[in-house]
Amino acid sequence: MYDILIDTIIDNLKIFPFLFVTYVLLEYAEHKMSDKLSETIRKSGKFGPLIGSLCGTLPQCGFSVAASNFYAARIIGIGTLMAVYLSTSDEMLPILLANTVSPVLITKILVCKILCAVVFGYTIYFIWYKYHRRLPINIEQLCQNEGCHCEDQILWPALRHSLRITAFIFIVTLILNTGITYFDIKAITQYLQMPLCGKLFSALLGLVPNCSPSVILTKMYLDDFIDIGSLISGTLCNAGVGLLVLFRVNRHLKENLLIVSLLYGCGVLGGFLCELIKF
Repeated sequence: MYDILIDTIIDNLKIFPFLFVTYVLLEYAEHKMSDKLSETIRKSGKFGPLIGSLCGTLPQCGFSVAASNFYAARIIGIGTLMAVYLSTSDEMLPILLANTVSPVLITKILVCKILCAVVFGYTIYFIWYKYHRRLPINIEQLCQNEGCHCEDQILWPALRHSLRITAFIFIVTLILNTGITYFDIKAITQYLQMPLCGKLFSALLGLVPNCSPSVILTKMYLDDFIDIGSLISGTLCNAGVGLLVLFRVNRHLKENLLIVSLLYGCGVLGGFLCELIKF
């Protein structure tokens, strides 16, 4: 239990800087950004899925956390959010590098995730474009949801937001880490090895809002328990704690459930496509 507690604390310490920077930017945008600049951000949204898919490939889930907050404030749309979630690699890349996996194979995996993120991100972006175009940027509402009433400060409310979200993530992550540690992982390997069901179960495992799924899936792939398609399906769905933050800061439950459903569907489809083209 001591090791679980230490690992959870370390994971949260890694995420906190991303949260703090995100909220500093949001507070600055709320207090300093003019209406013209806000409109410029909205108009440049067509490049969001592409930029988001590239940012998400960096290790750890910091960008998915930031994207969840930006989406709740309506600075980015659902297409960009999905692109970040789908491309997020969390612990996958460090584990592949630590096991001296071929750079060519690592590149193929990352390129596959980026392509899926771009294609699915832009598809969702254009489908929901008219809807999100009507929604105003609403950073103030995000602050109100978090109980912030500091109108003339930036750093203090940003710190308050960050500490609240970090505490929420810590509690949930501790529960998840405890459950995963005492759960027999071998019990689910038989399902992950099935040709068709493997993608479905891997994607479902990837939805767990934690870094553990990316670790489990990558290790299973390296140990030949699952194929490349199942690895892609699971890691496409694994947005780290990004989903956890989304449900915390975005008060539209139906919208959040739709995002989870889209993420799962894109993950499963992406895994099958990679296998179909003999990636």
